[in-house]
Amino acid sequence: MTALDASISRAQACLLALQAPDGHWAGEVEAPPEITAEYLLLCHLLDSVNRERERKAVRFLRRRQRTDGGWNLFEEGPTNLSVTIKTYFAMKMAGVPVDDPAMMRARARVREMGGPVKANVFTKILLALFGEYDWNGVPTMPAEIMLFPRVSPFNIYEVSYWSRTVIVPLLILMDRKPVKFLPAELSLDELWPEARERASLRFSRVPQPFGWRALFWKNFFIAADDVLKIWERFSPRPLRKRALETARRWLEERLAVPGGLGGIYPAMANAILALRTLGYPDDHPLVLGQIKEIEALIVEDADEARCQPCVSPVWDTGLAVGALVESDLPPDHPALKQAAEWMMARQVLTSGDWQIKRPHVQPGAWAFQYDNPYYPDVDDSAVVLMALEKVQGLDVDRARAVKERGLGWVLGMQGLDGGWGSFDADNNRMYLNHIPFADHGALLDPSTEDLTGRGLELLGTYKYSRECEPARRGVEFLRHTQRHDGPWYGRWGVNYIYGTWSVMRGLGAIGEDPQQEYVQRAVRWLERHQNADGGWGETCESYDEPALAGRGRSIPSQTAWALLALLAVGRTGPAVERGIQYLLDTQEPDGSWTDPLWNGTGFPRVFMLKYHLYAKYFPLWALGIYRRAR
Repeated sequence: MTALDASISRAQACLLALQAPDGHWAGEVEAPPEITAEYLLLCHLLDSVNRERERKAVRFLRRRQRTDGGWNLFEEGPTNLSVTIKTYFAMKMAGVPVDDPAMMRARARVREMGGPVKANVFTKILLALFGEYDWNGVPTMPAEIMLFPRVSPFNIYEVSYWSRTVIVPLLILMDRKPVKFLPAELSLDELWPEARERASLRFSRVPQPFGWRALFWKNFFIAADDVLKIWERFSPRPLRKRALETARRWLEERLAVPGGLGGIYPAMANAILALRTLGYPDDHPLVLGQIKEIEALIVEDADEARCQPCVSPVWDTGLAVGALVESDLPPDHPALKQAAEWMMARQVLTSGDWQIKRPHVQPGAWAFQYDNPYYPDVDDSAVVLMALEKVQGLDVDRARAVKERGLGWVLGMQGLDGGWGSFDADNNRMYLNHIPFADHGALLDPSTEDLTGRGLELLGTYKYSRECEPARRGVEFLRHTQRHDGPWYGRWGVNYIYGTWSVMRGLGAIGEDPQQEYVQRAVRWLERHQNADGGWGETCESYDEPALAGRGRSIPSQTAWALLALLAVGRTGPAVERGIQYLLDTQEPDGSWTDPLWNGTGFPRVFMLKYHLYAKYFPLWALGIYRRAR
């Protein structure tokens, strides 16, 4: 047995050992410290604090503090003001004294960075709920938004699913403006560089990054916000009651299914607070259901506790199956058949918000989480469908029906621009990213390069060629979005290495000519950005600094993406050999790999993730494809 064969066998055994008894895989989705801080603060808002867990969470937060006193969005990243404010606040509420060295360093860093007025909107809203920020300094979002018709320039179905599920409960909170006032000793006066009563709460009028079009829209929406604040205060608002009732009904409908609102922590937390504000008792089934889903996100051991933003079982399972099959585990292996059965049982056959834009498309998709029936997505659906096509020994008729419905759904979600978004189609009114509420710049769900590459890979896996209409439109989208020097942007993974991997896998699958100039440009870009140790790496800071694209310390998952991209278009040679050697050299004795740095993207620039299983299956996948290519 060669060293390559031995490495693949150990990696397969390691991954199979992580499979759950019912056939699925689910690794931790690690979030920045702010999610854990928000969880602790939510417990205080609900008067339901587990002191032992809180102590463990504080230990976790202390470990993640940077030497400059702040907290960041990703490992080795710079201090983030909003994360630092929320973490400081959570630790103070947990009883950490203000003269603790960690608190003193954090406080100095917050004041140096401008204090609460420079924080993002969601931080200000959280502070306002405790009376630590004036509600007048928060962007206005009137409840009447719920009544805006579909033809209006802004309505809840013209923003992404994650924005929608966060916004609707916030409309209730921002209408009622509830406050849980704190005793004086818990206030955050010490975080303000100047007395808060003298601080200006006006929004910045200069967009970042700067652009004349962005400047126009930003100032237009700030002016609109000023008008809305006056209107809210002095108008009789005859539709307000109807709007709140519409929001309540919208919430009830989506809270009645398992999985929590949208399957994501912020939406669930806001839903609990909105229901309580509307008078729902703490023991109401809808409230208890959301609390149960949030509790399921907690990762706790003997020393520390932290909160995940969501879980990723469908995503992890589809990718794990792909890695095992393409590293030549027999396609009818019992573990693969069990995983396939689990995935088929998770197909969503009910309608969701996506049907607003695609009313004639039949359900048949998959969600990211165990349960999230209103919000399945293209990425998970494509990964599951590709995995199912590679597994053998399933019930033929059942598998055919599942795959036909799934493929029809993904094809039906292709955008008018030829690309694919994640959860909705044609969710691309980009000017809405400039409303004051959307200072995170991720209000929308437009077509992206990585999702479009996944769509093409799906088509190729099901034997569609480059000449079929969906593939031609997808390729045209990608040719228009390719960066001048060769790579593609990665919306859901870090960053240009991820996007380029996804696109080149898609191009290879549909039979695009690898000698095309634009394909070779991407190949040359990848090879130029290989590190001296043979691996590839890219810092999350490349979202802020495009010059850092493809640059960073090598990690196994990003190395695997680069190798998979090169191998997908038939590239071999020294770069590939050195990359394979990097994976062989960094494999641990148990057959796994570990990513020391972060590899996933929630929202570019403002919320990053670390998928703990990425380093378990992507390197295995790359080694398997390399062995086949040899």
